[in-house]
Amino acid sequence: MAARCLWAARGRVRPLLAARAVSDGRARPLPFSTATQRTAGEDCGSEDPPPRTERALKLRAVKLEKEVQDLTVRYQRAVADGENIRRRTQRCVEDAKIFGIQSFCKDLVEVADLLEKTAGCASEEAEPGDQKLVLEKIFRALSLLEAKLKSVFAKHGLEKMTPLGAQYDPHEHELICHVPAGAGVQPGTVALVRQDGYKLHGRTIRLARVEVAVESQRRL
Repeated sequence: MAARCLWAARGRVRPLLAARAVSDGRARPLPFSTATQRTAGEDCGSEDPPPRTERALKLRAVKLEKEVQDLTVRYQRAVADGENIRRRTQRCVEDAKIFGIQSFCKDLVEVADLLEKTAGCASEEAEPGDQKLVLEKIFRALSLLEAKLKSVFAKHGLEKMTPLGAQYDPHEHELICHVPAGAGVQPGTVALVRQDGYKLHGRTIRLARVEVAVESQRRL
C-alpha cells in the first residue's frame, strides 16, 4: 500500500518539475534546422557595403574633371592639326595645278628664243644676191628649232603619232573619209595622215586625222 502511494506521488511531482524547468529557461533548446541556418547566412551576406565618404567622392570628382579637361584639350589639338593638314594639302594641290607645267614651260622658252631668232633672220633686208644666204640661215634655224622642239617633247613624255600604213584605231585616229585602196595599200589601214596625233606618257591627247583605205568595188 505504501509503495503504491509513493509511485502515485512521483507521478504527480514529475510534471511539476518539468513545467518549472521550462519556465526557468533551463530547457534544452532545439537545434537550428538547415533551412534556418541557410537563411541566416544569406541575411548576413546580403548586407550593403559601407558608403563612401564625402571626401573620397570629391577626390574622385576632381580626378574625373581633370581627365575630361585633358581629353578636351587633346581633341581640340587634333582637330586643329587636321585642319592645318587639310589646308596644306589643298595648297599643294593648287600649286601643282598652277606650276605643274613649269618645267615644260621653261623648256619651251628656249624654243621661243630660237623662233624669235628665225623670225629676225627672215625680216632682215638683204641684197638680191644675198637672198640665198638668208634662206640658208632660216633653214638652219628652223631645223634647229624642230630638233629642239622634239627634244623637249621627248623629255616630257610627249610623243607624236604618224600612223601612215597602220591599222585604223578609233581610239587613236579620227576618220576624215574613206579612199579607195591603191597599190600596196591594205583595206582598213591609214592611207593618208592629214594631221599628226600626240600621246602624253602613253595616253592619247590628240587624235590623228586620217583617211582610211577601203576596198574599191569593181564595176561589172
